[in-house]
Amino acid sequence: MAKNTAVAKGFAEAKRAVSNPDRRKYVMNRVKNFALALVKAAILIGVAYVILAPVIGMLVNSFSSNRDAYDPMVFVIPKSPTLERYQLAALRLKYVPTMAKNLAYTLTLTALQIVVCSMAGYGFARFEFPFRKLLFGCVVVMIVIPSHTIMLPLYMTFRTFDPFGIATAITGGPVNLMGTPIPVYIMTLLGSGVRSGLYIYIFNQFFRGLPKEIEEAALVDGAGLWYTYFRIMLVNAMPAVITVTVFSIVWQFNDTFFAKLFLVSEDIVISKKIASLQATIANLDKILEVPIQELYLDAGIILVMLPVVLIYVFLQRYFIEGVERSGIVG
Repeated sequence: MAKNTAVAKGFAEAKRAVSNPDRRKYVMNRVKNFALALVKAAILIGVAYVILAPVIGMLVNSFSSNRDAYDPMVFVIPKSPTLERYQLAALRLKYVPTMAKNLAYTLTLTALQIVVCSMAGYGFARFEFPFRKLLFGCVVVMIVIPSHTIMLPLYMTFRTFDPFGIATAITGGPVNLMGTPIPVYIMTLLGSGVRSGLYIYIFNQFFRGLPKEIEEAALVDGAGLWYTYFRIMLVNAMPAVITVTVFSIVWQFNDTFFAKLFLVSEDIVISKKIASLQATIANLDKILEVPIQELYLDAGIILVMLPVVLIYVFLQRYFIEGVERSGIVG
């Protein structure tokens, strides 16, 4: 009898809780939050699948054997995994020496862009000079205008390179810089390299957000302009530096537009060599079956992607912080 009374009392309390307006509002909010979280999860999973599915497919194919390539039952996990694809792809890409040259080329350009673009961004943020707004407008135009629209003038400039007649005075005629990475270095030093306009904008936004009292305090302590910039302002701009570093490494590493335009050797730019890997394997190794050639190509792509992925994983935390603080969203 006491047990039945307790059960009835419990049902009555539950009924009162459900009928309570505050309790009903609480339940509705919980249901709403759960539905919203479910929609967010579905969107994130969908976007992640669209982005990662090709990469996962290439990764699976790179370990697949010849039998797996023709087996319709192989979907995610190869039945007979092999490292043969990586061995031959690395051999034909001359992976170690080419990647070393490519990383040296990429990192030197990145270092130049950080120095040049940060100085330009700092100048626009802190100094008043004639045509300042007009020149900053040109920086914005650099971001908007595609590089393809100026490819012909760029080619002709470095095909017959003769700034102010200096080359003619020294060598007797213009200098042909095609086939070397020198044009890319010259453009980077002059603040017009790959995505340099965007980097100048990022640094400008960040320096504008730093208080001027920092520089005033340094001036009172006797610090000069260059000391203040390199030892104080650039150190405080480290989030923007990390952001530009990651962007620059990725875009310089993957750049084939300027590499092809200026005929830079594929022994320096590995992304050019990967484009001919399938044909190289077909000609040298007499592998004529296209599905098998594609397996070697997938292995080569994974090898080329690996250094950039590792760099991003290492700098991910600093990169996210830098994007949040550099003003790139605004």
